[in-house]
Amino acid sequence: MSLQRPPPSRVFVELVPWADRGQENNLITGGETRPNVCRPLSSTQAQAATREVHVSGTAEVSASPDRAQVAVRVSSTKEAASEAKKSVGRRLDYITQCLQQQGLQAENVTVTKDFRRVENAYHMEAEVCITFTEFGKMQNICNFLVEKLDSSVVISPPQFYHTPGSVENLRRQACLVAVENAWRKAQEVCNLVGQTLGKPLLIKEEETKEWDGQPDNHQSSSSSLTIQQKIKSATIHAAIGKEKKKKHL
Repeated sequence: MSLQRPPPSRVFVELVPWADRGQENNLITGGETRPNVCRPLSSTQAQAATREVHVSGTAEVSASPDRAQVAVRVSSTKEAASEAKKSVGRRLDYITQCLQQQGLQAENVTVTKDFRRVENAYHMEAEVCITFTEFGKMQNICNFLVEKLDSSVVISPPQFYHTPGSVENLRRQACLVAVENAWRKAQEVCNLVGQTLGKPLLIKEEETKEWDGQPDNHQSSSSSLTIQQKIKSATIHAAIGKEKKKKHL
């Protein structure tokens, strides 16, 4: 009568990290360690040491230009110097008076004058550089000056730009939104696996990009763009990526 073969034995092994990985090779037969050598972490300690979640968050924000500059030019060429100055001065006074009535501050208006001899005549030219923060008001003033002064005034297309403070605010906003997105992602992961999210262990900026909005390819000349297209073209964008490491409680 043959003996029945015993069922195969099964061994369950749990691997846990060492408190001091540099001493792994000091383990002696029987599971004992040499004197003054750190023992492996308990199961509870191992779980506490490794309960971390790594997530990344991204954000893309944009900001339209907050300033626009327009140059208004008037000129006159006369045989008499006084007549050239008088012609330009009269229109210049009208322009500055119009700007004051619209509430523009003196620090946003710069006036330059140029007077020179041209052959047998005198040429007088004045330029008024105006900085606007309200683009609707800018359009109204420019349209009004063209209507009242006609061809005797030349108004340049508006140049839109950002102040340094607005660019810095955009970068800060992108950073904060990316961190917030990473935190929400970590919170959702922890809720899914039944853990509680603790304080962040590490927040690292991985990638930052900035670029200006570009007009369509078929609109190569900036003079052919509308006001809204110019604003869109001058809009800046910032994208940022954050890596965030959080620990469970």
